[in-house]
Amino acid sequence: MYSEQVNQILDALSKAYPEAKTALIFRNPYELLVATILSAQSTDRQVNLITHRLFQRYPAPHALAGAEPEVLAEHIKGCGLYKNKSNYLIKTAKLLVEKHNGKVPGRMEELIKLPGVGRKTANVVLSNAFGYPALAVDTHVLRVANRLGLANTKDPLKAEQELCAQVPEDKWAQFHHWLISHGRQVCHARRPKCKTCQLQKWCRYSNFNQQSV
Repeated sequence: MYSEQVNQILDALSKAYPEAKTALIFRNPYELLVATILSAQSTDRQVNLITHRLFQRYPAPHALAGAEPEVLAEHIKGCGLYKNKSNYLIKTAKLLVEKHNGKVPGRMEELIKLPGVGRKTANVVLSNAFGYPALAVDTHVLRVANRLGLANTKDPLKAEQELCAQVPEDKWAQFHHWLISHGRQVCHARRPKCKTCQLQKWCRYSNFNQQSV
């Protein structure tokens, strides 16, 4: 049984962001996996500019597995940590070819064994590419969830566990997108727009600041 407050928050978010979805452009699990790895320390817009050209040159894991790290690094230079990501992507592509017949696995246990893939990236792939119930916790999700009191930790894994215990499973993936949208548009890390926030009455961060004034 989920709390009335959580249901109200979910309802408010669904009305505020009815079209919320990943901003990364992809056509299959491989493309989403690569894009999500590239998205760390970068923007989705910048990643989309890079992958538009990248997937023409490396359309599948077999092609990417044969890339030279220095050459690949030049193709992804527009995103942060590009040298590290170049190595991760090539090693991941090789594992996909050698152990998974060139396909992205649809299980958390296998995904997190891939270089450059943590739990957040795995959850993004599972929910968006495979349609499995998964709740990825990034900086936006972590910040908004803590401010709302739905999480009480700085640890993404603990936050994921706390959120999954309170939010219906069939809402996990969409909840992730709603909180990201809210974090980007309203609940900024600095100077959040509390006065116009649809979630203000449930937000302990906003209420605490108002009481402190």
